[in-house]
Amino acid sequence: MTFIDFPDENERKEKAEKPETPKPQQPSPNESQWGYDLYPDRSRPVKSELTLSSFLKGQGKENLDKIKCERNVYKCVKKSPLVKLMLGALKGSGCEIDIRRHIACEECSPNVSGGYDPILNQVVICHNTATSEGVVQGVLTHELIHMFDYCRNKLNFKNIDHLACTEIRAANLAHCSFLSAWTNGDASPFKIKQAHQDCVKSKALSSVMAVRNVTKLEAIDAIERVFPKCYPDLEPIGRRLRRNSDDMYKAYEEAFYYGYDNK
Repeated sequence: MTFIDFPDENERKEKAEKPETPKPQQPSPNESQWGYDLYPDRSRPVKSELTLSSFLKGQGKENLDKIKCERNVYKCVKKSPLVKLMLGALKGSGCEIDIRRHIACEECSPNVSGGYDPILNQVVICHNTATSEGVVQGVLTHELIHMFDYCRNKLNFKNIDHLACTEIRAANLAHCSFLSAWTNGDASPFKIKQAHQDCVKSKALSSVMAVRNVTKLEAIDAIERVFPKCYPDLEPIGRRLRRNSDDMYKAYEEAFYYGYDNK
């Protein structure tokens, strides 16, 4: 038999007045396959103070890139109809965003321009690769779709089918158009109807393989399994955007019809 020593009244009051600070969840050592190693700033020690000598050698440029990235993020939050739509959709779904907490500009692996970290619930913008306002807008929209799916649909990013689904949706809503499909070699004059779907599958495949230690065949199988269900899901943008059109502005203006704050 185990006896439990309950705290007395004074101890209970003291603990109530000093609640424990929750510790942030950290990925376990075997979770590098989930993609977190793509963001080395998250595990680096704090950098020492920059000296004049190191600055003249070119060190410290990442600080300037970070500032530029944060300015581009702020511009997109204020001006981009797609980013504003996504922020309103997240707010309307009970997941309001604080850009200082939920969006971070960081140095990343050179093969990615951004990502969504479900452990910290943060969108990561890679300031070393996403260097223009237009690219930042695309990355923000793409990654905010992942955040929306995590908030609204309770995604499990360790489930490859869940990952494939959100990557299909992000490619569908934020990346592919007929023009981009043609540029990527996914379209021909004889399969115009198939061009957009091929582009979405191609983009989703590259995204899944960038962040998961799986074979190409495993990634393709997951994409094909969920494609019929995930491709028609256009929430919260409501349409597939055509290149060089005013679709993004129409989507933003129509957001309130679906209960999303667009102001």
